[in-house]
Amino acid sequence: MTMPMYASPEQYMRDRSDYARKGIARGRSVVVTIFSGGVLFVAESPSATLHKVSEIYDRIGFAATGRYNEFENLRTAGIRLADVRGYSYDRKDVNARWLANAYAQTLGSIFSEHSKPLEVELCVAEVGRPGDPADGSADQLYRITYDGSIFDEPKFAVMGGVTEPVATSLTASWTQGWDLTTALRACVAALGSAADGSSREIPADLLEVAVLDRRLSGRTFRRVHGAALDALLADPQQAGTADTAVIEQPVDPGAPVLDNAPDPAPDLTVEHAQHEAPQEGETPPAGTT
Repeated sequence: MTMPMYASPEQYMRDRSDYARKGIARGRSVVVTIFSGGVLFVAESPSATLHKVSEIYDRIGFAATGRYNEFENLRTAGIRLADVRGYSYDRKDVNARWLANAYAQTLGSIFSEHSKPLEVELCVAEVGRPGDPADGSADQLYRITYDGSIFDEPKFAVMGGVTEPVATSLTASWTQGWDLTTALRACVAALGSAADGSSREIPADLLEVAVLDRRLSGRTFRRVHGAALDALLADPQQAGTADTAVIEQPVDPGAPVLDNAPDPAPDLTVEHAQHEAPQEGETPPAGTT
């Protein structure tokens, strides 16, 4: 008689954790940090349409890494949940801590009860209101991991890929109340850091950048791309006015520089899972593109 396979609960959960961590590590890193004008999102992304960074609600942004179809479903679920709460009660009742707790409960339940954990790591950020201190004390960053663990990040959050060199670089360069130009350049440099101490330059067309602008009322999420992004990444002597052009002046929602258009609804009919594209030199996992 064949004996059934047995694995201790500790080994079972350890295997699930290893599975999720390996899936998340295949993706490229995402950085979220607080700066003098609000919250900055920077991600390395080869796609111009499959966003890692998105808007959730008026003053709340979302960043994720890992398996795209899984975190995209979480993003759309968060938007619907926030809309229902804002409509049923008050828009001010929708905040990042409440939404992060909802995500943590969902991920924790899936991790412990379902056959496969979600290969995702999320960040929910909320920017303060006009007139709040520029040191970011009113801003909130919450990082949620694949097992439902939630972390309150006071300075920045790093997710996906090889996080250690990115976090080390940001820790060394982070400054309280730094401006947009300085913060963006530091984040891009950190994303180009490698574990062996080397660095690489990431071109602007592979970057996804967005901000939550503290000076604005109502919807605060703005994408930064095109000429505005090039100006921020240009030589520091030429980028001195970039902050004013991008963040300090009220932005026309229809302006081409900063995109305030909501992200398109995802096609939820896709049944196959897709990992993000592996970094250069990596072997794509089987069944991914």
